[in-house]
Amino acid sequence: MAKFTFEVSIESPGEKDAIEKLKAATTLMQKLQVHELSRLADIVKNDPVKTNLAKRALGL
Repeated sequence: MAKFTFEVSIESPGEKDAIEKLKAATTLMQKLQVHELSRLADIVKNDPVKTNLAKRALGL
């Protein structure tokens, strides 16, 4: 599979948090299919009820 490189900006309170966000996003991108990742992003962006349910299920 081809690899692509991008420059990104991450809003975060500190560099350590930004690195952790990038690591988590990279894992999601590697493990989820494009349509799954797109659907997840849509839910997080537009459906706060489902997002809060997911956070509770994760113990957050």
